[in-house]
Amino acid sequence: MDPALISLLAASIAFVGSHFVMSHPLRMPLAEKLGNKGFLALYSLVSLATFAWMVQAFRAAYGIGAPAWNGQTDPAWGLASLLTLLALVLFLGSLKGNPAAPDVLPARIAAATPRGVYAVTRHPMMWSFALWAVAHILVMPTPRSIILAGAMLVLALLGAHMQDRKKEILLGAAWKGWEGQTSYWPQWARLARAGWGLWTLALVLWLAITWLHFLGAGINAGIWRWI
Repeated sequence: MDPALISLLAASIAFVGSHFVMSHPLRMPLAEKLGNKGFLALYSLVSLATFAWMVQAFRAAYGIGAPAWNGQTDPAWGLASLLTLLALVLFLGSLKGNPAAPDVLPARIAAATPRGVYAVTRHPMMWSFALWAVAHILVMPTPRSIILAGAMLVLALLGAHMQDRKKEILLGAAWKGWEGQTSYWPQWARLARAGWGLWTLALVLWLAITWLHFLGAGINAGIWRWI
């Protein structure tokens, strides 16, 4: 394997691995020694450092290796465009009204009724990252894109699963009650009922983001590929 791709793979493993290790087995021991603020500062520092390494390695791997398939087709771009719009709906909807947020009391979590994107999945933000990753792999299946987006995909979906397991231990019946009302896997039919306001906001932002995509990546995205 090319040294640049090895560096990117190592950076991606470090980024994802540090998230898992510091969020689960090392969280309590580090928080006890450093305090919550100290732990959060260390967590942020490690995350930023490994993310910066990953970005630098991604840029250094430009042009290395052939795409695994031809992603530059209208069907591929059409599907990727749909996935990114759905991802934005999930992401925006996850920013408020989370009945299972860390500061919510267990009793309120147990009594909560899933609404909006939380009726689709209890991990809307994680699934938004996963959809983003799949969309980028679909249209740009180069070695560097597969490694970086694949790392984000693993972090999102495995991270959501591990979050469930941790909260089952910490919150017990309250979290299991919330799990009983919600789904890890998205119930896509419910997304249409997320609210016209959310859909409108997501569509407007999606149009803006995909328009700006050319400035950042030099590639037309979304409907702008056909206009």
